[in-house]
Amino acid sequence: MIKKPLLISIAFSLLFTGCGMFESIVKSTFPYTTNIVIPASSVPGKEYTAISMATSFDQDFTRDGNNANQVSGVRIISAKLRSIEPTNFNIGNIISAKIYMSKPDGKDEVMVASRTDITADVGNSIVLDIDNSSFLDQLIRMPNVRIRMVYVLRNNTAVDTNLRLVLGLSAYPNNN
Repeated sequence: MIKKPLLISIAFSLLFTGCGMFESIVKSTFPYTTNIVIPASSVPGKEYTAISMATSFDQDFTRDGNNANQVSGVRIISAKLRSIEPTNFNIGNIISAKIYMSKPDGKDEVMVASRTDITADVGNSIVLDIDNSSFLDQLIRMPNVRIRMVYVLRNNTAVDTNLRLVLGLSAYPNNN
């Protein structure tokens, strides 16, 4: 009796793993994450750039590292910046931050999030303002994406600061 429901659920799983609906749910569930380092040598009031590669958890479970051909209409829906080390680093030490996403070689760069009015006492985490005016379909087809953060510091940092950036996406099934 248990064999029949088990076989049906396995069949549905196999059917849905190859279709756009399943992949759109996966892409919308697992965010792209990366760590960004702000060196202690950064001077307040000057604009700096930090570059890092971002990946999504779902890429670990696909044969070629990415099933993004199954989705379209991919847009950014959330962006959060959080201090990893030191954990008590005040994000308010940053005056402004702009987040750009591109292919690994830096081509096709688009701004996906920013914040220009970070208050001085915001704490160790902040939600950024998203820019979802661009589709990210081509970028998420890459095995990983390049993240560039342009920032201005308000205060000196005593040590190198490690920040975690989490970018949430929404995707729709590709109907082609």
